[in-house]
Amino acid sequence: MKTKEFSVDFTRFAWLTASTLISASSFAQVEYHIDLTQPDHHLAQVEVQFPKTASDKLTINLPVWRTGKYQVQPISDGVRNFVAKDNEGNVLSWERTETGEWQVDLSKPTQVTVNYQLYANELGQRTRHISSTHAYLDSSAVFMYSPEYRDEEITVGLSVPKTWKSYSGLEYGDNKHSFVAPNYDVLVDSPIETGISQHRSFSADGRDYELVVWGQGNYDIEQIVTDLKKISGEAERLWDDYPFKRYVYIVHATSGARGATEHLNSTVIQLPRFMFRERKDYLRFISTASHEFVHTWNVKAYRPAPIATYDYQHETVTDLLWLAEGSTSYFQNQLLLSGGIMKPKEFFEDLAKRVNANQKKPGKIVQSVKEASTGKWAARGGDYAHNNSVNIYSEGYMASLALDFSILQQTKLDKSYRDVHRNLYRDYKLPKGYTADDIKAIATKLTGESYDDWWQQHIESPLTIDFDELLAHAGLKVNTGDKQKVDAGMSLDGRHNSLKLGRVQKGGPAWSAGIVFGDEIVAINGLKVTAKGFKKRLEDFKAGDKLEITLFSDDQLKTVTLTLAEQAKDKLKITAVKSPSKQQKAFLEAWLGIDWPFDEEGKFKK
Repeated sequence: MKTKEFSVDFTRFAWLTASTLISASSFAQVEYHIDLTQPDHHLAQVEVQFPKTASDKLTINLPVWRTGKYQVQPISDGVRNFVAKDNEGNVLSWERTETGEWQVDLSKPTQVTVNYQLYANELGQRTRHISSTHAYLDSSAVFMYSPEYRDEEITVGLSVPKTWKSYSGLEYGDNKHSFVAPNYDVLVDSPIETGISQHRSFSADGRDYELVVWGQGNYDIEQIVTDLKKISGEAERLWDDYPFKRYVYIVHATSGARGATEHLNSTVIQLPRFMFRERKDYLRFISTASHEFVHTWNVKAYRPAPIATYDYQHETVTDLLWLAEGSTSYFQNQLLLSGGIMKPKEFFEDLAKRVNANQKKPGKIVQSVKEASTGKWAARGGDYAHNNSVNIYSEGYMASLALDFSILQQTKLDKSYRDVHRNLYRDYKLPKGYTADDIKAIATKLTGESYDDWWQQHIESPLTIDFDELLAHAGLKVNTGDKQKVDAGMSLDGRHNSLKLGRVQKGGPAWSAGIVFGDEIVAINGLKVTAKGFKKRLEDFKAGDKLEITLFSDDQLKTVTLTLAEQAKDKLKITAVKSPSKQQKAFLEAWLGIDWPFDEEGKFKK
């Protein structure tokens, strides 16, 4: 059942008083309460009180997906013991009509109170998790709503163990374990973290911030605060102002779960507890924090028109997820670079890894970023995806890079891709939303040139980039080095002691030999091979050697001949061209907002 249209700019009104949001004829309120006082078995009891309803049925929903993850999930499977009662305490009959939908029968106008048990043990999904030390609540997976009251003011009360403290981007209610929201859309996009945690408050650029860290680990919380302050200041390089007054970083130091999700006024970031200290690990963490912070504008303040109003009960397809996610990835490290958090050498090492991955992905010649966007709801990883698909994040990054360089060239460094996003934030704030034609129109306005052909070649067709030619505008080149190693075009699935193949590269040596995903290697040239020694064994040969590979394929033993190829052993690097011109140096400075980072010998300045 489709929800009614929601037309208020909720990226802004989270900070307005509720009285300005509720119409003069409507003062209804939805009240939520969740009991977390016995959290050991991941269980909670939820109560929702809906206002007086005059119709003969009340539709009650739990979303089938959460924002930030464009995939239908079995969220409602964590609900049991659903009970609905009228204002006199009488039990009301109901039936399940759709996934995530309950229809309650009403014989007369009445308030309706719904109770249900909630199971919450999906930490890695960042939907809901309850344990003896905390609860993370993404409201889309916790609190049911009625489309009839989606726009009404909301209160949320928590019953928690005495030692717990509660945090959210929401405004507090009448105590430190209660919150208020102007409507359900704001509630959904404002997760709640409650439990035993470390907390820091700080200010930057006229905004208030909080950092909440759950879990022990090898992180340096003071260093994190220092760098988060710097990220905040760099936002003005992209946008003219901020869509929030207060922002909350929620960090989970976990036993293995990892990932992050953007929200209206906050983010949640998960990383294994001992993956903060090493420089490469910390850069991964702080880059993720930057990514989610960029999302506060790109996706939460403006996003593609089809998803401008979320339909929580159905998937909604858009062809611009590559821009929503890919350009966020594109900007994340630029904020770290210009803010002095990431060194130029580290920035270009990351760019080199992205270029290398792009060049080695067979799917890039098969699928466009437009098709990857429209297919995101049904996308999955694995061997087929690698060989026939692209990722909206990584390929969206490359499309953003190409568009940025095009605008810089066309305007002689006067305008850039940043101006596209500045225009989106200024002119297409929610609930308006933007389309592909709007993006092209902005690019045309900035450059004076039509972008119809460019769009067809780079967005609607598989994206092909000559990186040497492109990066030369900024005085850079791609260097693969001289050392070579053999390439079999296959890799194991990564499980301990497993010799099953997790990937077979399309067009590579294994592919040409008839080896397929899931085959299990037994021997090379008649000698047994182990998972631990597989890579080392291949290093005993050289490119052009023919190997007899014995394997199980669909439980049948067979032997095939594989001819090894050659690939670069050295890591791909991005370095300065010899004797870069003033124009090339100026291009890089306009692109990244930093001074030329190389010395006269082409090495990074210290």
